[in-house]
Amino acid sequence: MIKKIILASQSPRRKQLLEWAEVEFEILISDSAETYPPNLTDSEVAIHIAKNKATAIIEKHNPSIPVLAADTIVICENEIIGKPSDRNEAINILKKLSGKTHHVITGVYIYFDNKEHSFSDTTAVTFHHLSEEQICFYVDNYKPYDKAGAYAIQEWIGVIGIKSIDGDFYNVMGLPVSRVVKALELF
Repeated sequence: MIKKIILASQSPRRKQLLEWAEVEFEILISDSAETYPPNLTDSEVAIHIAKNKATAIIEKHNPSIPVLAADTIVICENEIIGKPSDRNEAINILKKLSGKTHHVITGVYIYFDNKEHSFSDTTAVTFHHLSEEQICFYVDNYKPYDKAGAYAIQEWIGVIGIKSIDGDFYNVMGLPVSRVVKALELF
């Protein structure tokens, strides 16, 4: 059983998933770049950003317990879609995802005792066609500005808009928690 970890994320969804898994953790966050070299694959991008988050904590705090960091990206039509900066961008992102299949990739990076472990998990999500009215309702009422792809699967848009998913539901929420727990057990 995992004793305690540091979660290098302020995501309320990752926090909730670890609580559901009954993993004891403390949250430490430090500014880190969400940039990446241009030659990386989509999975490598997510892992690279997660590693940057963990490294910022490791360098600042030198913790004596495992550090877990994750980053989630959305890929649609070979384009990485990040978090929307405003209402218009959120609406445009959801219009792009409407009626299509996109991929949600979460990169995970764990560091403890000079050892590191990283992996990514990919889930394919297909949306029904979403009307402009549905998209605007969601953006105006749920304000998904802190979410890659401008949506949360566990919110209204996921309940009414998702046609199918192929992969881990919790990965789309932001953390493939069962794989994380298995990886933490290795430490």
